[in-house]
Amino acid sequence: MGKKERYLVALDIGSTKTCALMGELEDDTVKFVSLGAAESKGLRKGLIVNLDAAVSSIRRALEEAESIASVPVESALVGVAGSHIRGVNNRGGITLGHRPRDIAREDVRRAVEAARDITLAEDREVLHVLPQEFVVDAQDSIRDPMGMVGQRLEVNVHIVTGSVTATQNLITAVNRAGVVVADTVLEPLASAEACLTQDERELGCCLIDIGGGTTELVVYGGGVVRHTAAIPVGGDHFTNDLAVGLRTPIPEAEKIKREHACALSELLGEDYAFEIASVGDRPPRAVYARMLCEIVEPRAQELLMLVRDELQRAGLETLIPAGLALAGGSSRLRCLVELAERLFALPVRLAAPRGPVGMPEEISQPEYATAVGLLMYGARAHRQAAQRPATLMAKFKSMFAGA
Repeated sequence: MGKKERYLVALDIGSTKTCALMGELEDDTVKFVSLGAAESKGLRKGLIVNLDAAVSSIRRALEEAESIASVPVESALVGVAGSHIRGVNNRGGITLGHRPRDIAREDVRRAVEAARDITLAEDREVLHVLPQEFVVDAQDSIRDPMGMVGQRLEVNVHIVTGSVTATQNLITAVNRAGVVVADTVLEPLASAEACLTQDERELGCCLIDIGGGTTELVVYGGGVVRHTAAIPVGGDHFTNDLAVGLRTPIPEAEKIKREHACALSELLGEDYAFEIASVGDRPPRAVYARMLCEIVEPRAQELLMLVRDELQRAGLETLIPAGLALAGGSSRLRCLVELAERLFALPVRLAAPRGPVGMPEEISQPEYATAVGLLMYGARAHRQAAQRPATLMAKFKSMFAGA
């Protein structure tokens, strides 16, 4: 492996911040190298609305990571999110012949290709095809059919699709910042890579990635992905509600949200007053913490109820006994975990990403879950590529088959 090939770069382009995380591959481990971060400009609800501004944010984050590592960034794995994301389960299969025979890797590939053959609108494309279980003749719930004997091979898959335009705009922005996109990865899948344990995936767990503009979720059960979805509500909605309700500038509302807001009024404790900036030339004024709860708590309940509705529609609400893991910067809203525990009657935790060796403690926080997960995703792809020959597309897209 050449010097440049040893380095992996993960690019998390969110509505609030843009992160470039660099790691170095050493045998079977990933070593933390550097992190560059910049305020995101030109994005709204996970979609690029101003290309030049987005390019500038990406470039600033990359330059910071490069300057710390003293290594130029040439390619990156890029996270994809936004309300355009859709997930659907499908089944497909192939006939192996008139007589039972051994199942080869090519047969598995053909079965997965048959299962991914769904009708899509012109403006949509497949981002991931994630195998769930295989069926050999009448035997189901097979994780790996390689070497088994049968006449017909079928597979259940979860297919993630996205908007062609949204994904292409993201790739264009990264390219204009001087970097090649090695692959695009659904952000909650990446977050799960760094945050969920194998026990949680097996038992049944939902990871909720609460970003600035949108909230994405991924549900695991039996060790595989069962459902993915996106909800067009995120942390910026809390900020905007505070700005309107308190008549204060957006930056001040964001600061107030981080320092004083609470999602569950009965856990607030003693009420207290603090000073906030007013709009225009008006003097600062005092507000009470309980006022913030009255604004934030209904929005937090709305977000969690939308998640619950999505799980109910998918028939998965009772199939996640391991509970929920909250990732993304907005998951750190005070008492959001406790509110979620009450609404879902399930265990809920903040998801702290882990994986890279030597990663500083300040990066092991929910807001960096996607960036760390992208790095671990890329490292796993490299390991799989070393174990067997595969095309670049197969190498990246089949990674979660055995998760």
